[in-house]
Amino acid sequence: MKNLGALLLIGLVVYSVVDVLSSEKDERIGLPRWAWVVLLILVPLVGSIVWIAVSRTQRGRPQPGGTIGRALAPAPVAPDDDPEFLWTLDQRRRQAEQRRTLPAPDETVEGRADGTGTAGSAEREPEHRETGPDTGDRPRG
Repeated sequence: MKNLGALLLIGLVVYSVVDVLSSEKDERIGLPRWAWVVLLILVPLVGSIVWIAVSRTQRGRPQPGGTIGRALAPAPVAPDDDPEFLWTLDQRRRQAEQRRTLPAPDETVEGRADGTGTAGSAEREPEHRETGPDTGDRPRG
C-alpha cells in the first residue's frame, strides 16, 4: 500500500507539472511557470491540489469573447459557412453544366470536304481540366 501511495503522488505531480507547462498565462493567476514547478516539487501534494483547483477555476471562467475556458478556433457552424464546401459545390455545378452543354457523342458529325458526314462517326475525348482551390479551371497542359 505504501508503494501505491507513492506512485499516485508521483503521477499527480507529473500530471500537474505537464499541465502547468502547457497552461496559458491567465490560468496561472500571475505566477510564472517556474514558480509553479518549484512549488509542485517542494510541496508535491499540496502544490498539486492547489494547482488543479486554481487552473480549473480559471478555465471555467467566462472569457472576454463570451466563451468559457480556452478559446477554440472558429469552425464553420453549417456546411454553407464552410468555404471549401461551397467551392466543391461550385465545381460540381460547373461540371454538370458542362456536361449538359456538350453534345452527346452520337450527335457529333465528322465533316468531309463536301460538307457531308455521318452522325456518331467521330467521338471526341472530353477536355481534361485541373480543378482545385488554387488551380481554378485551367486546362491541363
